[in-house]
Amino acid sequence: MDELDQKLNATFDGKVLRKDLLHRIKKGTNVPTFVLEFLLAKYCASNDQAEMDAGMEAVLSSLQENYVRPDEANAAQSKVATKGKHRFIDKVHVRYVEKEKRHWASLENFNSQRIAIGEKFYRDNDRLLEGGIWAEVTLAHNDIDEDDYAFSIEDLRPIQLTRFDFERYAEGRAAFTRDEWLAAVLRSVGLEPNKLSKRVQMHFIARLAALVEPNYNYIELGPRGTGKSYFFSEFSPYATLISGGQATKATLFYNNARRKVGLVGFWDTVAFDEVGGIKVKDPDTIQIMKDFMANGRFSRGAEVIADASLSFVGNIDVSVQQVVNSNEHDLFQPLPPELDLAVMDRFAAYIPGWEMPKNSSEFLTSNYGFITDYLAEAFHYQFKHTNRYEEVSKRIRLGKSIEGRDEKGIKKTVCAFLKVLHPNGPPTDDEFEEYVAYATECRRRVKEQMNKRKPDDEFARIDLSYYKASGEEVVVFCPESKDAPATQEPARRRLNQADGQPGAAQEVQPGSPTAPVAAEAPSVAPAQTAPAVAAVISSSVELKEQHFTILYGDTGYSYESILGPYLQGAKTVVIEDPYIRLQHQIQNFVRFCETVLKAGTVKRINLVTGYDDNTQLADIAEKLEELKQSLLEQDVELDVKLNPNIHDREIRLDNGWIIKIGRGLDFYQKPGGWFEVGANDLSLRKCLETKVDIFRV
Repeated sequence: MDELDQKLNATFDGKVLRKDLLHRIKKGTNVPTFVLEFLLAKYCASNDQAEMDAGMEAVLSSLQENYVRPDEANAAQSKVATKGKHRFIDKVHVRYVEKEKRHWASLENFNSQRIAIGEKFYRDNDRLLEGGIWAEVTLAHNDIDEDDYAFSIEDLRPIQLTRFDFERYAEGRAAFTRDEWLAAVLRSVGLEPNKLSKRVQMHFIARLAALVEPNYNYIELGPRGTGKSYFFSEFSPYATLISGGQATKATLFYNNARRKVGLVGFWDTVAFDEVGGIKVKDPDTIQIMKDFMANGRFSRGAEVIADASLSFVGNIDVSVQQVVNSNEHDLFQPLPPELDLAVMDRFAAYIPGWEMPKNSSEFLTSNYGFITDYLAEAFHYQFKHTNRYEEVSKRIRLGKSIEGRDEKGIKKTVCAFLKVLHPNGPPTDDEFEEYVAYATECRRRVKEQMNKRKPDDEFARIDLSYYKASGEEVVVFCPESKDAPATQEPARRRLNQADGQPGAAQEVQPGSPTAPVAAEAPSVAPAQTAPAVAAVISSSVELKEQHFTILYGDTGYSYESILGPYLQGAKTVVIEDPYIRLQHQIQNFVRFCETVLKAGTVKRINLVTGYDDNTQLADIAEKLEELKQSLLEQDVELDVKLNPNIHDREIRLDNGWIIKIGRGLDFYQKPGGWFEVGANDLSLRKCLETKVDIFRV
């Protein structure tokens, strides 16, 4: 143990654990960090090696006995039926079925949509109805034949602390310097601060802002694999991560039919994953989002006030240096058109995700940190009960270029830093100025991009500044764009409206904003930025590797949308999937073959699947033979091989592409009824959670 480890153990005994224990059990388990650490805290919150070893055995035993893996749902159901009851660790959802006038529960990996649940459980844990919660849940078997359900929830205990003492937490903070506390927070999320630059450490703290500051909206765009969504899917039980397809006004804000507030009323933070993929069919959704982002309230048949922060994370696939030096493009380029300037102006900060390191074991810590759930409770308490805005307003001095939303965004970012790093009181002048400088830079990054997009000077005041305690004014720049004229003084566009007719957009160079530009006069700027333009265009045409997660309850995914484009030119398809056995699994395989046929080039499909003692081989053979004959009529051969030892799922194309879907073809939820939307069109069917990796060899 180093000095910080000793200090943490002495000050927060029982609230810290060694983070390498998590790394040892995390692999191979699709369970969030806060759930695993909840178990570790039960058995391993000690600095005695013997106790920790025994605790690890207990945790692994608990996971082995109580965590249901996706391909073990049938065995789990059998265990409950045989024993009468059994306790599981899983994410529990509850939905209200209006037609039946009752609530039904479901567990993500238990594969039953009709589990009876008592009112007290969803009344005491309202987030069960909006996104679901991880819990220790005891399921009982129902032996009454007349009932229309086989299982019921006998007991449910959310996986989170039952009591939290904020005064004790703040008192403990006083024993640490700012840098020690910063290191403790980073170690608590699994990172070793000694391997990160000071600037990158600040970026990681900024990612936590939405978990401590209400109505805080920020965006982070960067390369894949940098952990942008980690804090919302793994770290806190008070945050929820949704995909773009779930961005409807009923889901997010208010369901008029049910007179029920959406996700923003139940969660501290709602994070949009892969923000570039947001699809909003109803423009009213964006208008409500703008109102909510501006002041935390909106009107949707009723006046609704909520505290949720909105986080937007996604990928940026172009060179940042090319973009900042381009007159045609900006760093909001990946965003869909629906997220317009009015939405962008409501971002308090833009975190430069391109500066973050890729996820690697190199950056993981083996030292002590807070139990994740304990730190998440500290953040949740401050989110709900502390307000540092007045403190910041009295102390901060901002420059003349700071406008209304700039000021609010900068102040709220500083408030978040104070809550994370100084829960017990004010920082020193130097520390405070460090936070103000960082907050100002993140807001300037937002404003610079808006200034490039807007044809007039509405956002032209980008030289944001603040005053030090000494009275010195400091103008803050963004490192990536400081020396980029295309960003600092972007060419202006105006419409050529000679003879009252609208014409093409023409560029007006900085320094001559009112100078007329002849329609035939060539513009120098586009020629200078041709490489950037070409890069953007080609990237939209070329097939790329993809690595993404389909979340539980997502819609919009079909076999055609996932692998259709990659079938171009393929003649042979090899699919390995151990679970093409049951009726619905064979039907999924038929749909897969239909997708392959649409490519027009495939001549052979090789299926390798598995079986066990309960598999009705004759029945499977009959169905697959029928499919084989129908494919022959389309001039496509189907070859089927059985392998009882197969486990992995993989689709290999002879054009070099490999598609790996964690659950194989069977990643759809069973529909509630065969006459509801999604029963036939899989793109409208709700999904189970699974990872998808598409790459070339």
